[in-house]
Amino acid sequence: MKPPKPGPRLAFLPYADVEALAECLVAFANANGGTVLLGIDERGRPTETIWEEEAESALREAATRCQPPVPTQWQRVEYDGHTLIGIEVHRSLELHSLDDGRILIRSGSYNRPVLGDEISQLAASRSSAEYEADLVPGATAADFDQAILAEYLAKREGRGAARVTSVPQLLFEIGAVNHAGEPTVAGILLFAPKPQIFLPQSGVVFVRFAGTEPRSGGEEGGPGYGRRDEISGPLARIVERAWNIIWEEMRVGAVLGQLERQEVTEYPPFAVREALINAVAHRDYRLRGRRIELRMYDDRMEVISPGGLPGYMTLDNLVEEHYSRNPRLVNGLYQWGYIEELGLGIDQMIEDMVQLGHPPPTFRATPYSFTVILSSRRRAAPPVAPKWASSMNERQARALTHVRENGSITNREYQRLCPDVSPETLRLDLADLVEKGVLLKIGSKKGTHYILK
Repeated sequence: MKPPKPGPRLAFLPYADVEALAECLVAFANANGGTVLLGIDERGRPTETIWEEEAESALREAATRCQPPVPTQWQRVEYDGHTLIGIEVHRSLELHSLDDGRILIRSGSYNRPVLGDEISQLAASRSSAEYEADLVPGATAADFDQAILAEYLAKREGRGAARVTSVPQLLFEIGAVNHAGEPTVAGILLFAPKPQIFLPQSGVVFVRFAGTEPRSGGEEGGPGYGRRDEISGPLARIVERAWNIIWEEMRVGAVLGQLERQEVTEYPPFAVREALINAVAHRDYRLRGRRIELRMYDDRMEVISPGGLPGYMTLDNLVEEHYSRNPRLVNGLYQWGYIEELGLGIDQMIEDMVQLGHPPPTFRATPYSFTVILSSRRRAAPPVAPKWASSMNERQARALTHVRENGSITNREYQRLCPDVSPETLRLDLADLVEKGVLLKIGSKKGTHYILK
């Protein structure tokens, strides 16, 4: 098993540097929390030994540079055969800054400064960040369904987690109960047989409309829809039941491959699944009187999630950034197997839609809702717009031809198309097309590829 790398919830510091440590404390507290490992460089190589006294001193001084102070816990961590000091930071309900006024958040494997409107959005998100940890009036641990809990434990172990020796302790650690064993919002949503008794807003409504627009009435005064289902239950069951209904309603076609007939669904399954799970995992459960809505029309599918974009998320940074309004629910659905890799679903959703000939998904955000729109239309990739012809070099035109014919292009494929040109020049070609809005960059490092925007 390879050692982990720095990422959204893990930072490496080679030395007990006070300033760098303070930056990590603020960035993790303002995002989703994380762990700082001391005595290891960014490539995962141990540096010098950092003694406990040295770490404690650096941590105390770093804490004085955080406004307000960031609560932390430190412990010894076994990492790749070495004993290191790890500093754990929890996501905070407050907005933290450094003593010089900078506000940072964790973005990928870096601490990124937050400026302008992002600060207001981040501050506004603090009040809703821990709703999933609130207690549910009238609920007790007896409201948990033991069969659902047993299924969760089995799925968790199947993903490589250690066997649980104390279920009550695990429920506390994952935020399903408080220290007194009283259920939280997250616990009820994950493990109660019908959370809607306590949280009526946590269900889903599916509607299949006739035509391309919502209608209040159909022919002869009948309903304007062909099917309507109300879906309830714990979150895992909601995902399963909603997916089964969508699958029943999706048209299935066929294409003839080289040797066999292949079925093609109306929408790419991953894109639908990702839009559904994101809505369930990231909706604002504080908003009462509004459930998640799944609307299917003849030409599109809409997934409407109550609550605007959380934290510092905007329509412009959906692909690059990741922020969880409900990290406990996200972790629960991850352990259940519904979320494969955190923060990468939007990339794959866009890629699957484009690769199968659909327009990219459309995202619409208001202060109180977020909507994903998937088009059922399939179309040939459009020709290069004439306005780019005069500002595009011959290599870039060749790259776009490759994308139109194959759906995407990687740096390596571009180098094969232009073997006599330096890799750096080709990288700049692709970056220029991204900047102009012609291509969309998907993935990172060796997994980077480009599709038509």
